[in-house]
Amino acid sequence: MNAHDEPQKTPDGHHVVINGRKWRATDPSLPEDVAARLRRHLMAARRAVRSATTADDASAERLARARVQHAKVALGERGTPWWEQSPDQRRRRWEDHLAKLDADAPDQQDS
Repeated sequence: MNAHDEPQKTPDGHHVVINGRKWRATDPSLPEDVAARLRRHLMAARRAVRSATTADDASAERLARARVQHAKVALGERGTPWWEQSPDQRRRRWEDHLAKLDADAPDQQDS
């Protein structure tokens, strides 16, 4: 699959299929700018997990994994399925988790 190709989706659109494995799809109601911010948070958190595990820093790893969880829930990929939520619940989900991610972002911390 080319990096610019869209992954195959299930007929209901709830999941994507990557290498034969089903994963929950990102909530399609997310505004693109919000989804992009959440993906940046997710990638930064995943890098932080890798750094923490390499450094054998259990505390930093727990914090980084919590950030991954917030980003995945905000994207609609974990937690209550987005297709079972009302539009207001979906908006509150990503707004609340994005606010938490923004507030806790390492580059936002006071030195």
